[in-house]
Amino acid sequence: MSITRSLLADLRRAVGPQGYLEQAADIEPFLVDHRKLYRGATPLVLRPESTDQVSAIMRMCNEARVGVVPVGGNTGYCGGATPSEDGSQIVLSLARMRRIRAIDPLNYTMIAEAGCVLAEVQAAAASVDRLFPMSLGSEGSCQLGGNLSTNAGGTAVLRYGMMRDLILGLEVVLPDGRVLDNLKPLRKDNTGYDLRNLFIGAEGTLGVITAAACKLFSRPASNVTAFVGLTDPQRAVSLLSRLRTFTGDAVSTFELIPRTALELVLEYIPNTANPLDQGHDWYVLLEIGMGRQAESMREAIEAELAAAMEQGEISDAALAASESQREMFWRLRETIPEAQRHIGASIKHDVSVTTSELPRFIVEASQLVRALSPKGRIVSYGHLGDGNLHFNISRPIDSDDESFLRLAPNINRAVHDLIARYGGSISAEHGIGRLKREELVRYEPPVAIEVMRAIKQALDPNGIMNPGKVL
Repeated sequence: MSITRSLLADLRRAVGPQGYLEQAADIEPFLVDHRKLYRGATPLVLRPESTDQVSAIMRMCNEARVGVVPVGGNTGYCGGATPSEDGSQIVLSLARMRRIRAIDPLNYTMIAEAGCVLAEVQAAAASVDRLFPMSLGSEGSCQLGGNLSTNAGGTAVLRYGMMRDLILGLEVVLPDGRVLDNLKPLRKDNTGYDLRNLFIGAEGTLGVITAAACKLFSRPASNVTAFVGLTDPQRAVSLLSRLRTFTGDAVSTFELIPRTALELVLEYIPNTANPLDQGHDWYVLLEIGMGRQAESMREAIEAELAAAMEQGEISDAALAASESQREMFWRLRETIPEAQRHIGASIKHDVSVTTSELPRFIVEASQLVRALSPKGRIVSYGHLGDGNLHFNISRPIDSDDESFLRLAPNINRAVHDLIARYGGSISAEHGIGRLKREELVRYEPPVAIEVMRAIKQALDPNGIMNPGKVL
């Protein structure tokens, strides 16, 4: 149904004069996705400040059969938070719901609202000497609700898991306005179905997450951060196994970086430098969190890396000697997407296979891409520790963006078909949104799609929750 003036007036009253945006300039940031793949329209952006207000919004929109598009920090890669082009949907921003409702350092838990910026959640945990380990390049702007709705991954999945592994309970407003209060900060609760996992990763298509009970962890006394040069990804996998065994699974980060990516960063990102004396075909950025025996552990890890070098597993390594040097190491990894933008359009893939098969996948996928775009620049980097690769191809130097992007359907099909043969995933951490709806249907088992549709129909029979996304 269309949005009536009466409904708009009722929605404005529900949130009060500070709770909505309707001027074109104010609405504009909510109409375009992060990658500028989609541009939508809406007459109203609602900014509620409480769960009760969200409940009222959903009840009214459900009765009027008007679609609602929840949005967090708008940092997603698949167009999952952009309204439709016809202006028939309302945008719902939880940016004003950013309270830390409770912290219990002895229970190692925190209850935070969905509009909290991820960096704020991290800081709140640190204020009581605890760690919330979710870490992303966009943590200064992405919001907890968006992290939950996309089941965010990030750089510490190897040790701490993805977003769903960091959550004990949720508060969710259902499409009809009812509130599902499942915020109990319990680690053991076997009373029926695990409802929280219906909504984590659902991209706002089943309900609006308004708050979460988050797991906290002990903060490492310090970290050993190393930048390693090696000849190929297979040696990186061997090094990961070696260090996991040596540290008793204390490795939190293990990021694979190809020479092409590092060279782009060094060329286009200011204040960057290669920590190693010579160039290498591949690099690893690794981090190991340590307890109170920091200095002895650092010496032990340094010795273990030296042994790996003597045995030919790695070619060189540098350990960060200060926090500023650690930040410089991380800058080399986190600015790869920015550096890639400087050389024109790219065709991106967020895929995963088992860690043990990732080296072989890189070889085979690269061969497929070179057959379709011989001069395309392959920039394959990412979270080797959990098998998640950002397998990107930048346009050739002698091509233009438009011509190169015409190859995207064929390249995407080749890469995703290969992923299917490996039994991998076409979306490891970025979700489905609008971008990968057809791919989801193509590669997921039919029974899985049927179950997803049944859940959607049961919770959202009027189809108002984030219409056109995922399914």
